[in-house]
Amino acid sequence: MTTKSAAAAARATVYGHPRQGRDRELKKAVEGYWKGRVTAGALRSTAAELRRTHWRQLAGAGVHEVPTGDFSYYDHVLDTTVMVGAIPARHREAVAADALDGYFAMARGTQDVAPLEMTKWFDTNYHYLVPELGPDTVFTADSSKQVAELEEALALGLTARPVLVGPVTYLLLAKPAPGVAAGFDPLTLLDRLLPVYAEVLADLRAAGAEWVQLDEPALVQDRTPAELNAAARAYRDLGALTDRPRLLVASYFDRLGDALPVLAEAPVEGLALDFTGPAAANLEGLAAVGGLPGKRLVAGVVDGRNIWVNDLEKSLATLGTLLGLADRVDVSASCSLLHVPLDAAAEKGVDPQILRWLSFARQKAAELATLARGLSRGTDAIAGELAANRAVLASRATSPITRNPAVRARAGAVTGADARRSQPYAERAAAQRAHLGLPLLPTTTIGSFPQTDELRAARADLRAGRIDTAGYEERIRNEIREVVAYQEKTGVDVLVHGEPERNDMVQYFAEQLDGYLVTRHGWVQSYGTRYVRPPILAGDVSRPEPMTVRWTAYAQSLTSKPVKGMLTGPVTMLAWSFVRDDQPLGETARQVALALRDEVGDLEAAGASVIQVDEPALRETLPLRAADRPAYLDWATEAFRLATGGVRPDTQIHTHMCYAEFGDVVQAIDDLDADVISLEAARSHMQVARELAAHGYPREAGPGVWDIHSPRVPSAEEAADLLRTGLEAVPAERLWVNPDCGLKTRAWPETRASLENLVAAARTVRAELSGS
Repeated sequence: MTTKSAAAAARATVYGHPRQGRDRELKKAVEGYWKGRVTAGALRSTAAELRRTHWRQLAGAGVHEVPTGDFSYYDHVLDTTVMVGAIPARHREAVAADALDGYFAMARGTQDVAPLEMTKWFDTNYHYLVPELGPDTVFTADSSKQVAELEEALALGLTARPVLVGPVTYLLLAKPAPGVAAGFDPLTLLDRLLPVYAEVLADLRAAGAEWVQLDEPALVQDRTPAELNAAARAYRDLGALTDRPRLLVASYFDRLGDALPVLAEAPVEGLALDFTGPAAANLEGLAAVGGLPGKRLVAGVVDGRNIWVNDLEKSLATLGTLLGLADRVDVSASCSLLHVPLDAAAEKGVDPQILRWLSFARQKAAELATLARGLSRGTDAIAGELAANRAVLASRATSPITRNPAVRARAGAVTGADARRSQPYAERAAAQRAHLGLPLLPTTTIGSFPQTDELRAARADLRAGRIDTAGYEERIRNEIREVVAYQEKTGVDVLVHGEPERNDMVQYFAEQLDGYLVTRHGWVQSYGTRYVRPPILAGDVSRPEPMTVRWTAYAQSLTSKPVKGMLTGPVTMLAWSFVRDDQPLGETARQVALALRDEVGDLEAAGASVIQVDEPALRETLPLRAADRPAYLDWATEAFRLATGGVRPDTQIHTHMCYAEFGDVVQAIDDLDADVISLEAARSHMQVARELAAHGYPREAGPGVWDIHSPRVPSAEEAADLLRTGLEAVPAERLWVNPDCGLKTRAWPETRASLENLVAAARTVRAELSGS
């Protein structure tokens, strides 16, 4: 181990922190503001108290340098758009009238103005608001948020480091604004953007910042020489500034590859690198460029995206190697802790043995402090922590909870034939059309209907014992009856039961599958005020009994129209959970797929003619480096086909994806061999339909005509216009009409109005096609 003097400078830090608060105070305050129950002043006060609490907790755990600027009311990329003044023209009036209301208008839209497009933040389940830029974009600096939050932290006596989205990543994440000519590259605006960053950096220095972190995660993706040259130019220019703090350029989620020498040679004072998972290759890359002599290295050795206890000895070994490669080595998580829950200690209902294996944000902060202390003072200083850590790791490795021989034997016996339908698509499609008898441009929804306060209260009443199971189930039956009756009255062609019994599309299944663990307080931000509780994959997965058949069959008994069976696919079950790190993901996916295969078979046996297996995370989980993608797509598409391959030819298999860049996975969408796919398309103006057409996608598709992540109600004519655009790419006999996503987050009044407009649009366009 390193000597005490060699590592004396080691300190602990993090790149970011969960925003919501222990009881999701931020969510409640923001939604209260939207509804007029919370004033702007009260919202700002709640936010400030949350920031103070988080910083004090980090400092109390031994984190020496806390992040500022990572806190957001909605999204940190949207905050960057405000910081650089890149407000879309359609939102400028609202922002000028009231900055806070205008901010939320960009995020959510209004009845009259569409919001910014939303998509996934790299390969996570966090969603960011996509900047819209064009050749006429004028950037102007507004550092007020970043300066104010730094001053708050400094006033508490803390060492603080502002964290900003870097200029190169900001431009690489942007898209051309509506109306901008095709082919416009936002990166061409770099020289126009850099002076704005220079002004923000000067403001932060004046406010007391010693260091500023500039996040450049886009550089861990495959980048062209021109893009790498742009990064070199950006940090040459920023590094040459005289009125600035010291700069720490951060990357995470994967290895930097060709971008590593670019950043290593840049005239900045430090780099923050990820050394977990595939990013462990950064260690070899750093050695290959001769290290970072004279610079600070912040080493991300604790996984910031998963919840398992860190292997302290392994991390210390990595840190010890890094000591020889930089002037100073500090210790951090691999990325912002935004992607993990707040505190495992709050989970009182978890098996105590398993609870020892878990590390949420607060536990990770303690791990980082331990590693920094061990690196600075030697392993003797943390001997007790190391011994306890070894015992926890051994407990997990040898626990019977993690292994089920029967599950492993079944997964090992799978053959290629199990992952194929019995007939090719053309023959299946003919059988399904004859069986279902649907009209041209059939209408449907994605699955969920509004989760009302009454439904949430019913679940709370059941948990608290205020009602018994019979009373709860009667409420669910009533809701299903209303949802089915409403869809029939509206004229929807393929119905859903509305999922009133489901708390979340992954958690609901995790609660019924062996091998999964669910939490009570493990909330993680997905977007805005939408928080989820990702389940934890702790062991081998199997299905003890049917999970959805009862309620689907009940809904089908109420109507002669087809009711879709609704399941979440194996890749999404992994992507929106905290997965095992002790076996390959493909092995876990196969176990989940076999459990779902049993459920699909039972749904079909119970009379379901249409079964939807959602895979919104297929693109999200795509590796960031192209070289890693074929292996992932092989097991991901096989898992879907394994889950769905056992049904009859006349049973129609649907899947659904939303809020992702679909062009990267069109071939994989084809390889799923689903009969129908529904996709988000409203905010992107049917881009996915054009991508499917360019690929020659041969099956049926429903590009969404209603953006359900905005409260605005699209008119029937607006939906019809989107349908007409879709018809330019997808033939009418293969085009479905549906919203972008499930309706769980919407209220009933806007749901009724929007769905009725959607059905009316389908009827209008059908009439146009028939000439009547």
